[in-house]
Amino acid sequence: MGIFDRISTLLKSNINDLINSAEDPEKMLNQIIVDMREQLVKAKQQVAGAIADEKRLRDQADAEIRHAQDWEQKAMLAVQGGRDDLARQALVRHSEHVEHARQLEETWARHRQETDALKNSLRDLNDRIEEAKRKKNLLLARQRRAQAQKRISETMSALSEKSAFEAFARMEERIEHNERQIRASAEIDQEFSGDRLSQEFRALEKGDSSMSADLQLLALKQKMGMLPAASSEPKRQLRSGEAGASAGDEELAELEDVSEQEDHG
Repeated sequence: MGIFDRISTLLKSNINDLINSAEDPEKMLNQIIVDMREQLVKAKQQVAGAIADEKRLRDQADAEIRHAQDWEQKAMLAVQGGRDDLARQALVRHSEHVEHARQLEETWARHRQETDALKNSLRDLNDRIEEAKRKKNLLLARQRRAQAQKRISETMSALSEKSAFEAFARMEERIEHNERQIRASAEIDQEFSGDRLSQEFRALEKGDSSMSADLQLLALKQKMGMLPAASSEPKRQLRSGEAGASAGDEELAELEDVSEQEDHG
């Protein structure tokens, strides 16, 4: 029964632990099936030897029974021939063979029980190997599912990390900083290059247009009754402003005349 003890130890081993510790679970399971088949072959050989021993014991017991019958026939023949002395000797031999046959019958009966147990164990082993072959595919499917779940978990864990998003935020801040630097450089170039007087007049023109927009907004609010009517004071200021503008125009014309006279001179 030693062979079945080794097989039982193999079959009772924790296959899931083997799968978890193996780099290639499929290869490990296939190797387990191969080992089981090898043990099955050895078990069949031992069971076949036990069956052969059982048959030999049965043959030996049957032979002793036949010998006992033969000596009984010889004893009967001696009695018929008036040879009681030979009949007694023949009966002694008959008794010896009967005893041998009885002992062999007992030995054969015990051996037969053991052989039947071996046959049952062999059938059970064969069934368990077939079950292991079927279970192998299921275990491999579970292993693949576990690996897939592990990959999903690792991916979700990576997505939950803030490092990637923080990297995007840092990159965005860096780009905005570069944009501010570019605008600042352009402003410096515009401020300290080109015709400064032309730039000031353009700025003044922009101010005039914004002032015009402010005046239009004020007039609109007065029209809508949201502000009181304009007093005469602003008008006087406006006229004085117009007068100042006319004076300025006259001064500018005089300067132009002087400049022309100098050119002709």
